[in-house]
Amino acid sequence: MTTGDTAARSLEHWSEAGRTGMEAFYALATEDYRQLALAADWRTLLAERAHEGWSLLDVACGSGKWPTALLRHVDLAGLPDVAYDLLDPSEFSVREAGGALRPPFVARHELVTTLQDLAPEHTAYDVVWATHALYALPPAELDAAAERFVAAIAPGGLGLVAQATAASHYLVFYDAFRAGVRDATPYTTAEQVRDALAGAGADVREQRVRYRTGTGDRAVVEGFLQRCAFDTGVSLEEMEAAPVLGDYLASCRDSAGSYTFEHEAALLWL
Repeated sequence: MTTGDTAARSLEHWSEAGRTGMEAFYALATEDYRQLALAADWRTLLAERAHEGWSLLDVACGSGKWPTALLRHVDLAGLPDVAYDLLDPSEFSVREAGGALRPPFVARHELVTTLQDLAPEHTAYDVVWATHALYALPPAELDAAAERFVAAIAPGGLGLVAQATAASHYLVFYDAFRAGVRDATPYTTAEQVRDALAGAGADVREQRVRYRTGTGDRAVVEGFLQRCAFDTGVSLEEMEAAPVLGDYLASCRDSAGSYTFEHEAALLWL
């Protein structure tokens, strides 16, 4: 694809045709969700909101890697079942995420839409979260999306946006890709999301988590980076030779050719 519309390219890759690229990406990116699962006392946070008939909204749910990580790394036994609404503009993603859910997460509504276009009757959720989910959100629609996110949370409910900061690999890589390979709409940073949530009236507490991912397998690196750019038409060799992007990738590569990527995620608690 050659379109500069990041949101459109993202949506096309969240499809059955993009499954191979998705699986290549998660060879490394599954660590993003493990880090989030270990960053807080999730059992306590959820237990404090749990009650009979409680509900949760997963914004831009992707393929369900976040609830999968929680179920793997956190003991959620004994919590009452929660009605789990899946929101994503990709019908493929909603199906994939729904198939990944296990108790106490019980799929309820499938909301094939963007956050900013979510119907107003979907509100009063005990928990609303968006984990590594808002990168392709069009900048002009960020404020509307933030307002809708805040409005979806019930009084006393929990909100969380986990997003990479401007200093993190995902943002630095994509800025370099845009400069050296193909211009496109920039990704949305955690800092921009934080400011938009505050502008929507939320009291935001910020927590940061730093970690690394890496591999010496060039096929894994290529698949991961192609998904980072939502562009399977550029090989790793072409990325390494590109202006700007090549310099960034060289800074991530050691003398043996292995890659290490530096990550910084902001957890924005509401």
